[in-house]
Amino acid sequence: MALDGCGVLCKYVLVIFNIIFALVGFAFLGLGLWLRFSDNTRVIFEVEQLNSSAFVIGVTVLIALGSVMLIVVVFGDYGACNEKRCALSVFGALVVILVILTAVVGFFAFYRREELGLRMGEFYVSLYTLYVSSGDPALAVTLKFLHSMLNCCGMTGVSIIEAARKTCPKSDGFLESLLMDSCPKIIINVFDTKAPLVLGIFLGTGALLIVALICSSTLANKIRQSTPTSQYIILTQTPPAPMSFQPPLHDFTFTSHPESDPVVFTPLTMANIPVANIPVAQA
Repeated sequence: MALDGCGVLCKYVLVIFNIIFALVGFAFLGLGLWLRFSDNTRVIFEVEQLNSSAFVIGVTVLIALGSVMLIVVVFGDYGACNEKRCALSVFGALVVILVILTAVVGFFAFYRREELGLRMGEFYVSLYTLYVSSGDPALAVTLKFLHSMLNCCGMTGVSIIEAARKTCPKSDGFLESLLMDSCPKIIINVFDTKAPLVLGIFLGTGALLIVALICSSTLANKIRQSTPTSQYIILTQTPPAPMSFQPPLHDFTFTSHPESDPVVFTPLTMANIPVANIPVAQA
């Protein structure tokens, strides 16, 4: 099926979007599964009193979010690469759900920023405590990512005495190498003082999802327009023409020359067929 320029552009935009979405989904799902089934953190999920802790909720959200993102990617890539309208319709429906959830979570994070900041700080404290007690490499990667993103260092901020100083980012100066901000404080301040920025991140994510939704709808419409319509031929049943009875011809006329009289051949019958006289042998 041949697509025009707009259809090809939407197709490649969807492919690039789904590749990025797949990488983020694999990261969330892999980290969530590691934290859920690791030998050092599995005990937390087996203790009933800790089922409502921020760590358990955070890991569950990572697994659920990563799984949903990968499901969306499967339908999006299959529909875009193979130009399947049905898969693109499912992809569009899932993206609409994600847009609604992103908007709801963004406004919830904005209006309940203090509570959410405390929850995220509690989640960080759980990660930090598990890393210090076990030294799990997955927890080390998670803490290093958080420290680099927030530019903080552990619970104290003093890299010299910090137990998790290996995961702290590199300092720009001598003073910063001695004293940095503590991560729980930074996390609470981010959700409290930078609530509009957090809301903008959620709204920006929703805008990207809307762009993907528009591209999927446009691509599905272009695929429908490029599909040749089937032509149907209506067959009507007509009664057979009556066969005219032709009487048998008894005389055959053969004319060799138009000037000569016609020669008439009389059909042979049993009466005028000559019978050969065959002598009968006598015993």
